Amino acid sequence: MWTKVKWAFRIVLALLVLGFLHYTLPHHDIVRITNTYNRLTTVGPENSWAYSVPDTGTAESTATRDIRFIDAAYPDGDVMVYRNEDTGWIWPPYFKYDSSNLQAEAGNLKSDAANPKWVVVTHYGWRFPLLSIYPNAVKVREATGPDERIIPWVPIIVIAFLIFLVVMIRRMWAQFWERSVEPVAAEMGETWDGVEARATGFFGRLKGLFGKGQARK
Repeated sequence: MWTKVKWAFRIVLALLVLGFLHYTLPHHDIVRITNTYNRLTTVGPENSWAYSVPDTGTAESTATRDIRFIDAAYPDGDVMVYRNEDTGWIWPPYFKYDSSNLQAEAGNLKSDAANPKWVVVTHYGWRFPLLSIYPNAVKVREATGPDERIIPWVPIIVIAFLIFLVVMIRRMWAQFWERSVEPVAAEMGETWDGVEARATGFFGRLKGLFGKGQARK
C-alpha cells in the first residue's frame, strides 16, 4: 500500500513539473499573421494566473485590461490567437518590455492567403478558449518558409540542466544517507541489540533465581 502511495505521489509531482515546464518554456510556431489589434479584456479569478500582473504593460485594472492581440494561421489552415503583454521582472523571466514594438513588427509582417509571409512566433503559455487564455508572444521574426526547422535550444538546455541537477541531488542524498544516516542507524541497532541481550540475560537470571527458590520449597 505504501509503495502505491509513493508512486502516486511521484507521478503527480512529475506531471506538475512537466506541466509547469511546458507552460513556461518557449515554443515556436510558424504561422501567417492575419491581424493585430487591441481589445478590452475582462480578467477574472479563473484566468488571472495566465495574464501579467495589473501594473505591467498595458494593464489598466484588475478587471478590465486593454490587451494587444495577434491573430495568426498555421500552414494547415488552423488558427491561433496570441496576446502581447509585457512580462516585466515577474515570472516567467522573459523580461519583456517591448510589447509596443512587437505589435508594430507583427503588424508589418501581416499577409493574406494569396501571398503568405511566414513568421516564427516565439511564445509561452497555453490556449484555452473556454477560459479566454492565450499564449503570450515574446518575439516575432520572418521565417524562411513554412517548413523551416527550428531547434528549441532553450528548452533543451533547461531540461538538461534540471536532469543534471536532479542526478546530482540524488547522488548527494545517497552519499549523505550512506555516510551519516546508515552509521547512526547501525549504531542504534547495535545498541538496541546490546540492551536486548542484557535484558534477556537479566530475565534469564531472574527466572533461574525464582526456579531455585521454588525447588527449595
